[in-house]
Amino acid sequence: MREKTLADMSTGPDWLLYVIVAVLAVLSILLLLGKCSWLIAGYNTASEKEKQAYNEKRLCRVVGGGMAFLTAALLFTALFEDVLPASFSIVFAVLTIAVCAVMVVLANTVCRKK
Repeated sequence: MREKTLADMSTGPDWLLYVIVAVLAVLSILLLLGKCSWLIAGYNTASEKEKQAYNEKRLCRVVGGGMAFLTAALLFTALFEDVLPASFSIVFAVLTIAVCAVMVVLANTVCRKK
C-alpha cells in the first residue's frame, strides 16, 4: 500500500489554491516595492510616534520577502501535491512558523531606525 499524498488529503478545488497563490504573489510584490504598509499587522495600528521608530520601506521589504518565500513554498506544495507525502504538511507548518519568527526578529532589529 502506498503512502498518502497531499492530494489524497485535499478536499477543496485546486483552482482555489492557485487563486490564493496569485493574490499572495501580488501582495508580496507590492510589499517588496515598499508599498502597502497598511497590510502589516501591528504597524498599521501603531501611533505616529511608534511608526517613526521604523524604516517603513525596509519593513515593507522584510515582510514582502518573507511573504514571497511563503508564497513560493505554497506554490511548490500546490504543484507537487500528487508527489509530496501527506506528512509534508508538518514541514510546511514548521517552515511557516520559522519564516514568521525570522520576519518578526528582522522587523524589530533591521527595520528600526538608529
